[in-house]
This record gives sequence, structure tokens and C-alpha cells, in this order.
Amino acid sequence: MKRLRRAVVIPALAGTLLAAGAPAYAGATDQSTRPDQAEQALNSTGIPGRYANQVLDWHPCTSEELSGQTPPPGAEGIECTTYLTPRDWRDPGAGADLTIAVSRLKATGNATASVLVNPGGPGAPGRMFPARLRNQTRLREHQEIVGFDPRGTGKSTNITCGGAIGTGAALDPRDRSRRNLNLILEATKYAADSCQVKSGDLGPLINTGQTVHDLDLLRVLLGRHRVNWVGYSAGTWLGAHYAQAFPNRTGRFVLDSNTEFTTTWQKSFDWQPLGFERRWREDFLPWMARYDGLYHFGTTGEAARLTYESVRAALAKSPVEVDGAPLSANEFDSFIASELYNKRYFPGLAEYLVNVRTLAENSGSAAQQAVAKQRVDAARADEPGLGPQPLMVPGDGDAYDASFWTIPCNEGPWLGNRNSVIRQSAELGPRYPLLGWGWVVQPCIFWKNRPEPLPVLDGAGVPPVLMVQSTHDPATPIEGAQRAHAAFRGSRMITVTGEGDHGIYAGGNAAVDKVVEDYLVDGVVPADQTLPGRPLPVPPGA
Repeated sequence: MKRLRRAVVIPALAGTLLAAGAPAYAGATDQSTRPDQAEQALNSTGIPGRYANQVLDWHPCTSEELSGQTPPPGAEGIECTTYLTPRDWRDPGAGADLTIAVSRLKATGNATASVLVNPGGPGAPGRMFPARLRNQTRLREHQEIVGFDPRGTGKSTNITCGGAIGTGAALDPRDRSRRNLNLILEATKYAADSCQVKSGDLGPLINTGQTVHDLDLLRVLLGRHRVNWVGYSAGTWLGAHYAQAFPNRTGRFVLDSNTEFTTTWQKSFDWQPLGFERRWREDFLPWMARYDGLYHFGTTGEAARLTYESVRAALAKSPVEVDGAPLSANEFDSFIASELYNKRYFPGLAEYLVNVRTLAENSGSAAQQAVAKQRVDAARADEPGLGPQPLMVPGDGDAYDASFWTIPCNEGPWLGNRNSVIRQSAELGPRYPLLGWGWVVQPCIFWKNRPEPLPVLDGAGVPPVLMVQSTHDPATPIEGAQRAHAAFRGSRMITVTGEGDHGIYAGGNAAVDKVVEDYLVDGVVPADQTLPGRPLPVPPGA
């Protein structure tokens, strides 16, 4: 689920496509691409021939196709293409087609399978995301890694909120005056209204159900009877929905850092204040206190938290200016939350807290103040993007932000009104102050279109999926993952103890990687089990 980069929330064509005509199975290598099987796959899913017969024109990705990003070592050969998909799968002949941008890292040997990868969001662009698995040599031997920008984002056909998301981000949700709460609610309504107006008639078609059909078309274009899946965060929601919709097209599905995908978006997001507070108080703050000789922020976790509270209070009274823009207390909290996703960010977050303290308390010499301001600005500019590896989510204007709000608001019930979100945030705030007060920001209570009903996700008829979950995941807390595991029949779960990272597979845990790849590569379905996490880092200079 999305990194919290602005307010706390619960929150053009690219590439080349050859003309249609050649069969979808041309040029592929595994047995699933025989003409009879390909035809059977097309007929069973009802995809019109003018879409199913497109040919993917793979070519080396240009810098523009990757939004200016440079592939990391091991992913230099990433390839790009696009394909066309119906605007509305319920009426494929109506309206202009959409363009979907995809990418792949070719298998190092003979490719007999395709594994689709997704960074989550919901709605995060994923064309660069195959690089996440670039060093998984066992997986890559016979599987191509395929990424995609979902409809609405990245280099696929975009939606927009006109830059309205983030309006009111400086308003402090801990200020419970009626005037301030009304300002926050009006800012949220303004952004929600802008999303719907600016995205036009495409906005209501940015949802999981439509994307699931886009992916099944991609399966056909790849020439696969089934596809495999590695989805992180909200990518577990998307993967589970595909598996339920097309169980006969479902290969080996890995769901890592799980939303509660068997319920509504609202209930799934509602675990987040608990998750972030636990990661903050039980992992980060005690870790920072352990190195108090370096940071001087407090010798216990609670002492460090009280120091944070004093800094936050100073910012609430008088925001500090960084690079010509004020840093408010609410933006301070949002940045902290964004750095709790992975332990590798802990040293940078600790330095950030120290430097913001220097600015907020106006301590130190003029030279020290200047250095602190420079470092805070650099930390904000280098803020990691969503998902397990920061470089994997390129910028796409506000299309990702727009999709992140639009998808949950377009599907399933989102209950509440102005008074109920004020009450909920007042209940969550004292228990989970880092983000709980901010649960007053719920754009879906202002959404005007009627949401699509959610299908029942119970795993019936679905091959066993493999869930991976850390015990202190902040964005997708284990409580929701456990409920999804219990409700989705046939699922297996690896619980990673002593761990709080969001995104485990291909993140350096060799024991987890082995179980996952025994499943992905060899089809070995494991029993539920626990595996240990990785230790927290030792900061430079400690």
C-alpha cells in the first residue's frame, strides 16, 4: 500500500505496438502456446480477437519509456512494449481503447513461464519493477519477469486529479478545533471532486475488476495458458482478485506483505494506524535509543518518542522553512511514516529527526543550522518511493496519486461521513498518534459515483497461493494478513518473525527466498511456517 508522502490518507501513448494480425502464440516457446491451447484460452475468457491477436513488439526500453530512470546493474536488458485494451471490458466496442505499458526481463535460459510482478499501491506503476527480481537467478533461469503500469498510471493511459491531492497537507489533524477540522474536510472534498472531474468518464473504469481483465489479456499476448505472480502490498489484493476471477489461468501466486484482500478497502486500510505505531514504537525508536551516543535523542524508546513529541510541538507552533517551503507537523509525521517501510531507511530517518530538531529548536550555531537545513532538504528530496526498493516506482505526474484514491473509492462500500471520520480519528489518535489523528482524511466519503460491488474472495477453486508476511509490517499489518489467510482457502503463509519490512521476497532473506522459489520454480507448496527476519542495521559511525 502506498507510502504516505503528502497528507495522511486512508487514503499519452508510449512505446510501439505492431498492427494486429499474427496469432498471440507466435514466437513463444512453452507447450502452452500450441494453437489449440491458445485458441481454447481465448474462447474461455471471451477476449475479442482484435485484442487477442495483437503482437507484442519487444524492444530495449528507452529512458523516456522508463520515466528517466536508469535500470540497475543486472536489469540493463529490460525490454518494453505496449498493447491496447478495451476501455470498458463490459462493453469492449465502446469508447477509445486504452494503452497498457509493459516490460520484461528475459529468462536467462529457455522461458517456459511468465511471472507478472506488481509493486502495489493500489495503482502504482510497475514497468521498472522487474528489476526487483533481477538477481533471483534460480527464478530467472526459465521464467521471464513481466512488469506493467496499470490502467491509469505510468506510461499507460493516465487519469489525473489536476494536482489537487496534497491540498491541506500542512493542516495539523491534532488541532481538533471545528475550524481546522472543517478546513481539512473541505480540502479533502476539493481533491476528491477534482479527481472525478479531471479524470472524466475514464475515472470510474479505473478499478481492480477492469485491471484483472487487462492482465488476462496480457496473459494471452504472452502466449501463456497460466501466469505466475509476485505481488507486494496492494499487489496482493490485485493478485488475489485475478486468482479468484480466473482460477484456471492461475499458476503459482506469491502474495507478499498482504492487505486484508478478503474484505473491503476501508477495513483493510483501517489496520494502518496500528501497524505504523507498532513499527515506530517497538522497532525504530528503541533502535534509535540504542545508539543514543550517536543521535542524542533519548536513551530509551519512550524517551526518544518524547523528544519527537517536543520537536513536533515546535513544528506545530512554527513550521521551519526548508528549501523555501515550510515543514509542518503533519508533513513531519508523514515523512516519518514513509521511512518505516524498510530497516535500511532507519539511519537516514534518525539523522533526519536530529536535523529537524536542530531547526525546530533553533539550536546550534548558524553553521550547524545551515547544515541541518541542507540535510533535511536532501532527505525530503531523496524520499524512497513505494515498495521494497525505492528506485522501482518512477514519477508519473499525479496519475499514481489519482489512482491511489480512485481505485478504493470505485469499488466496494466505503462507509462514513464528515462526523464519523472525525469521531474515528478522535478514537484512533490517542492510541496511535503517529497516523491515527490523520484518519479524518478519507476521500471516499465524498465520492459521487456508485462503487462497483466487490466479488467474494474465499479462494474457492483457486490453486494454493503463498503468502509472505512480516510480524511488524507497518503498511499491511499482520492482523489483516492473518484474517485474509484464514478466509482464503488453500492459502499458505510464511510468517517472518522479528521483522517489520514491507516486502520480504527478493529483499535479502535467503531462507524466505528458498521457500518462495521452491514454490515458484518447482511447484512445492509449503506448509504454514515461521522463519526469522534479518537484524536491524548498525548505523554508520556507531
